[in-house]
Amino acid sequence: MLMPDLAVIAGLMARYRAHEHLYLAAPHDGEARMRFEDTAYTLCVLMGERTAREAVLAAERYVARGRPKHGPAEKRAAPRKR
Repeated sequence: MLMPDLAVIAGLMARYRAHEHLYLAAPHDGEARMRFEDTAYTLCVLMGERTAREAVLAAERYVARGRPKHGPAEKRAAPRKR
């Protein structure tokens, strides 16, 4: 299965959480609801899941798997040639 770019999914997850926060703060705001639902739908399509909950969980797993285990400062130095 062709998977989307990790940065795209990470950014979409950040946007999903932001829209979720705005929608929960103002549940009667139609515009906030539409943005939240549009972002959830996009996650469903990109992650190949039927529900927003499944898509969010799949995206969280995907992003977590894609992150390097060591940051740039923690990388081991290559052995020196003698």
